[in-house]
Amino acid sequence: MVDGLNLPCTFVQCPTRQWHNCLSWNTIKSMEKPPTTLINTEKETRSFFWFMTLILACLSVWVIIELPRLHKLSNMIFFILCMGIHIALHWLLRKFVAKPGWTIGYILIQGSLTALMILISQHIGVTIGLTMALIGEAIGVYGLTKKGFLSALFYTLLSFGFYVWIVGFDQLIWWLVATIPMMIFVVLYVELYSRQANANEKAQELLEQLESTNQQLTDYAAQVEDLTIATERQRMARELHDTLSQGLAGLILQLEAVDANLANGKSDRGRQIVQQAMESARQTLFEARMAIDDLRQEKFSDCCGDLDKKIKQFTKNTGIPCEFQCQLPENLTPEISEALVGVVTESLMNVTRHANAATVKINVEIAEGFLNLNIQDNGQGFDPSAVPAGGHYGLIGMRERVNLVNGSFAVISQPGAGTTINVRIPCS
Repeated sequence: MVDGLNLPCTFVQCPTRQWHNCLSWNTIKSMEKPPTTLINTEKETRSFFWFMTLILACLSVWVIIELPRLHKLSNMIFFILCMGIHIALHWLLRKFVAKPGWTIGYILIQGSLTALMILISQHIGVTIGLTMALIGEAIGVYGLTKKGFLSALFYTLLSFGFYVWIVGFDQLIWWLVATIPMMIFVVLYVELYSRQANANEKAQELLEQLESTNQQLTDYAAQVEDLTIATERQRMARELHDTLSQGLAGLILQLEAVDANLANGKSDRGRQIVQQAMESARQTLFEARMAIDDLRQEKFSDCCGDLDKKIKQFTKNTGIPCEFQCQLPENLTPEISEALVGVVTESLMNVTRHANAATVKINVEIAEGFLNLNIQDNGQGFDPSAVPAGGHYGLIGMRERVNLVNGSFAVISQPGAGTTINVRIPCS
């Protein structure tokens, strides 16, 4: 579920992490489909007006054929002209409704046209048929409100008055029998139709909002993809620095030492350094392969065991003793383990290359819900604020690793006083 919407979420296996709560490619593609219209209210409205036009046209033809007085050309033309204007105003109804001040004028004009057609035809069908259509239209415009009832009452009185004028009070019962049921039917039908139209419009608005939300989710998914790529690039940069970069730097130092010993005629010492360089190259190759394997799948290992191997290799290569204490739980997450191993590895490489230290102390423990890592050497130290940014990625990589597990990273050092690195990571 994404942001309250029931959207499917597919599990994606990324190179070095298992990314959850992400949008699958199929989901994103489905969001890119063109908008669909739920219900075409405009089409339904046009269909309703065409139906009403057909009924009124048939009523006009029937009245003209039936009534001899409409066979006179002038009366027929006047009746057809009034009916044409009457039908045209039905089609223009929405324009009148869009301007509330015009609606009353529309009602009066339609009432006047209806009165003229009734006067010309003096036909009961015209009287009831036209007024029933106008009553339904009034309810459609105003709904079951005071204005709607007043408009319907106006047309009802118009129908009542002309009916009495045509047939007299003696036949009033037939007007009630014909008009009241029809009026109830028209009002109920128009009200139900209006509610359906309003519901369709609301559903259309909700659909448009959903499509807009889907588009935003598509944009967010693209942003997540960009952030994922950037995170992986940073991770690969750290891995390359911790393996190939550090290994090659060590090999360069050893080869420089070999060259210096050979220049001084110390071939035996040079051969020893060459053997150490060969061992370092094998170790670098092993670590590079491990890094590539780690890029392909997540590695679950014993953190204290990995640190112990790193420290023993450091002591073997440099001859610098390292006091190591590690007290960690078995359920330590792979992310924290990776961060600790990376920080210790980089710190030991810095001791080898820069510190000129005689001893190193490393302590890892859990205290008060935090994992504390302390790395201390008695080397020559340095000024952390004077370290240039470009080309010196060791401290940057360590800080990034710690930040990824929501920890804090601090370097305490000054020239001639050694260096201490403190890492504090929450365990919960």
